[in-house]
Amino acid sequence: MTNLAPDHLAGEAGAARSRTEAPDGASAPRRGRSLPAWTSTRWALILGEVVVSIAAALGYTLLCKHISVNPINRIGQVSGLAKLQQYVAVLGLPLLALLLYTAYRGTLARHQKVKRLVCAGLAGLATGVIAGGVVVALRGTPSALGGQEGDPGVLIAMANSFLHGEGMSGIYPPGFPALIAVWAKIRYGGIGGAGYSLHDLQIFFSALAGPMAYLAWRLLLRPFWALLIAVPSVVLFLDPIRPYSHIVMIVLLPLLAYCLREMRSAGERFMRSAVLRGAGLGLVFGLLFLWYSGWYVWSAPGVGLLALFLFPWRRGAAARKRALVFVGTTLLTAGVIGAPLLYQMLRLGSQHPDRYAYLSVYVDPAYVLGWASDRPGTLTYQNWPVPGEMAGQSGFALLLLLGVGLGVGLGLRSIMVRTAAAVLVGAWLVRFWFASHMAHEQAVQLFPRTTWMIMYCLMILAVLGVMAAVQRGSGWAERSLRASGPAAARVIPRRTVQQLAAGLVCVIALFATMGASWNVNRYMPNPDTNTMGIDAYRAHGLKKPNGKCPRYSPYKQCADVSTWDWKPNRDDGKIWCGNIPYDKWPVVCGRKGPS
Repeated sequence: MTNLAPDHLAGEAGAARSRTEAPDGASAPRRGRSLPAWTSTRWALILGEVVVSIAAALGYTLLCKHISVNPINRIGQVSGLAKLQQYVAVLGLPLLALLLYTAYRGTLARHQKVKRLVCAGLAGLATGVIAGGVVVALRGTPSALGGQEGDPGVLIAMANSFLHGEGMSGIYPPGFPALIAVWAKIRYGGIGGAGYSLHDLQIFFSALAGPMAYLAWRLLLRPFWALLIAVPSVVLFLDPIRPYSHIVMIVLLPLLAYCLREMRSAGERFMRSAVLRGAGLGLVFGLLFLWYSGWYVWSAPGVGLLALFLFPWRRGAAARKRALVFVGTTLLTAGVIGAPLLYQMLRLGSQHPDRYAYLSVYVDPAYVLGWASDRPGTLTYQNWPVPGEMAGQSGFALLLLLGVGLGVGLGLRSIMVRTAAAVLVGAWLVRFWFASHMAHEQAVQLFPRTTWMIMYCLMILAVLGVMAAVQRGSGWAERSLRASGPAAARVIPRRTVQQLAAGLVCVIALFATMGASWNVNRYMPNPDTNTMGIDAYRAHGLKKPNGKCPRYSPYKQCADVSTWDWKPNRDDGKIWCGNIPYDKWPVVCGRKGPS
């Protein structure tokens, strides 16, 4: 998580100029008081980013516990959302002011350190706003988003099964349900506390999503570009009801790219280093597999073929041997860690087909730039997605595809571009494979979830395309200016580039706080069962540990806390036609609706 990328990956022109040299003959900037030498060490900078990002996320979330509003009525919700913005402005504006100040004053070396910490802090604040919004939506109730219904109810039941000593539940990844059970045992006395435990973990991991995404991308990119990918991704994809699933998707792609880069360079390392690096990455991949395994299915085809392409076949026997050891150690360690789930998949996989259909199943499968859950409000497959101006594609879609074209055209030598493109192609083919067999096999097999991964890959490629264009453009400008005049007077000043980057970081911060507010506003309590706000509303209808209703509960009689274990649903071999009135089932799903 240090500056692993070379200077040309940072998109900074004028790299040949000294960091303290003034541009175009101007007077040199004033030197500030020097920092202690240890602050410039590699591990100190890495640790600083980690600590700042996590502290910003969790500290902001804890601060939001002081927001005192009634989340059940809309006026209270708006006041709570406004307070979130007030808090993040009070914390974020000083960071941006410091970034801009060091971009214009002092040495560029100091500005680089400040930029690392500011970008890390902004990544933490972005998802801190989302987690803080969940705190506001659940104010007065210790129950989780979703109450005991839907996916939260299933997670609670799985955790109860662990608490009752029954082990794993089918082929669902056991990591998160097991953690719910452990925290319920520690914090809430075990049986009956799984829902309260889920409440805490939803908030905790929603807050940590931003730091985890940013730090994963810092393995490959410099702070600005890591922030430019991480923040839009977590703001757009994070689902506070199940934060664990999208965290795995967001961090998996940079980790795959990092792993492929390590494989390609394994021949340049000692055998011991290859083994240790492979074991470390295998441990991470195995734990992520137990946390949520679905993304491995979508990414495996493309990454597998890309790994064969990137393997150092022509670099000599020693390089091939070390690369094989690295790959073998990675796969073996990941396999050992993920063995319990792999065993369940091999034993029970055919017994657990996914037959649940909802709005995203009914729309054109080639539409991959939007997502609708099973609580779509007034949306139907007849009015969503709204067609764009160019063959159904919107202006955003065309701009995104233009960025993708830049990434593939100018940056295909980059391991990051290759990985994102390979995952995109693999997920695209798997998506249409499952969708094309849906009618015959009467199984959805979660294919709409590839929408997230495909869109994520498109976003990555677009950002990398912009980065490649900046690098190529600055390089061409440097060479042209040097050829036409004295280099000392014409090279693009580094300080100018840093000032521009600082301004763009401010724009990313503004987008982050606006987008995070949009994300959490969807979950503000709403009694309409066809909206996402029903999840927080249900949480206010469950009894607290003392048997009383929550403070702001809209019910006079609250529901008891469930302690039932997970049991597989009965499979009738037909698709369940969600979001469709029963009398319309024959037209949409080709089967008779329930009576």
